[in-house]
Amino acid sequence: MINNLVSAIVADLTIELKNETDFDSEMLEVKVSNALREVRRARDYPESYSEEMIIKDLNNYYTNIRSIALYDYTKIGAEGQTRYSADGESIHYLNRDKLFTGIIPIART
Repeated sequence: MINNLVSAIVADLTIELKNETDFDSEMLEVKVSNALREVRRARDYPESYSEEMIIKDLNNYYTNIRSIALYDYTKIGAEGQTRYSADGESIHYLNRDKLFTGIIPIART
C-alpha cells in the first residue's frame, strides 16, 4: 500500500529531524507525499501497471523519495533560493534535479 511507503519514509525522517526546534510532522508528511507523486510521475507508468506493481517499483526509489522530501522540507521558507549569504556566510544549495538521478521513465515497447 502506498501509505505504508509514505509512513516508512516519514518515520525515518522524523527520527532524523525530531530534535529540530521547528520540526513540523504534518509538513514533513506533505513533503514526502509530494516527493512520492513526483517520482511516480517521473517513472511514467504504463496503464498496464497495477497499483501493486507501481508500489513495488516505487520502493526501489525509497532513497530518492526520502532525499527529495528532506530537501523540500529543509527549504521551507527558502523556496526559489539557489544560494544565501549573510554575515559573511554563504550557503549554496544542491540543484534539486540531481536528486532525480537514476529515475527514468519506464520503457515502452
